[in-house]
Amino acid sequence: MTPRATVIAHLVRGRVDHTVFVVASRIIAITVLVVVLAMLSPQFLTWGNFINVTRQASLQFLIASGLTLVVLTGGIDLAVGAMLGLAACLSASLISQGHVAWGIASALLCGLACGTTNGLLVTVGRIPAFIATYGMLWIAHGLGYVFMKGEVIYGLPEAFRFIGAGFIGPIPVPVVVAVGLLIALHVMLHGTVLGRSIYAIGGNPNAARLSGMPIHRRLTTVYALSGLLSGFAALVVIARVNAADSSLGEDMLLPAIAAVCLGGTSLFGGVGGIVGTAIGSLILALVLNGMNLLGVETFWQSGVMGAIILVSVLADQLGGARLVGKR
Repeated sequence: MTPRATVIAHLVRGRVDHTVFVVASRIIAITVLVVVLAMLSPQFLTWGNFINVTRQASLQFLIASGLTLVVLTGGIDLAVGAMLGLAACLSASLISQGHVAWGIASALLCGLACGTTNGLLVTVGRIPAFIATYGMLWIAHGLGYVFMKGEVIYGLPEAFRFIGAGFIGPIPVPVVVAVGLLIALHVMLHGTVLGRSIYAIGGNPNAARLSGMPIHRRLTTVYALSGLLSGFAALVVIARVNAADSSLGEDMLLPAIAAVCLGGTSLFGGVGGIVGTAIGSLILALVLNGMNLLGVETFWQSGVMGAIILVSVLADQLGGARLVGKR
């Protein structure tokens, strides 16, 4: 076997081992959570609560999906919640006036514009992703406050609300939307040039650059996708809550990061995937649902999510799941 083939086989074997580790550990975590919560709360195993958990997990996945793509490249997007909030305000203002098509387009274009700007700041401007997206976070929040002027938009058309509050049979529409997005992003990551580039950049950016890969173009595309998906998530969120205000999105960043980390995606890039984020979103929804059922006060919940991030990353490190040291 040639040295190149040996290296490729080593990386593939490492990724397979990581996938097995993530799936097994997360299934165990979900099983333990379900058993414990069923014992502590008689309402947990009801159909209504099952609908609540799956709907919450779906919304969380929609918010975290774009962030997952960025993290796989070794970057970070701290503006996902702020972009969602700004897109939600713009779209709700149009949709509430009956301009549904323009409202949907405005949300998607707003997210795409913010995400593309982030990508250009990181690639052309050579600003670290943490700083670039942190700046965008404040810009988007500020624009949202200026646009809304302290007002709240509510009472969206029933036809539009179907994507956030409707059902297809017994299944909530957000669950169907999330599953469709999960399949699309999984195929993109594992079956397209862009997907393979995302893993290559996150795994070894220097090698990717030396191989002739257009790093700047690929990274700009990834950040643009993150913004686009934030705009798409904004549509589902406002359809679900039937309202939008300037504070929408402020508390969505930490849960998104928690879902990505819980899913086993390495914050160092190159390891993980969108399926893991879906699993992480489900675990997070179970934890939050359990805390609500048990009457845990709201201010403790942020602390629990921070602890979840630390524990999940530490577990992957101790389990040998991170491949950075193997490359």
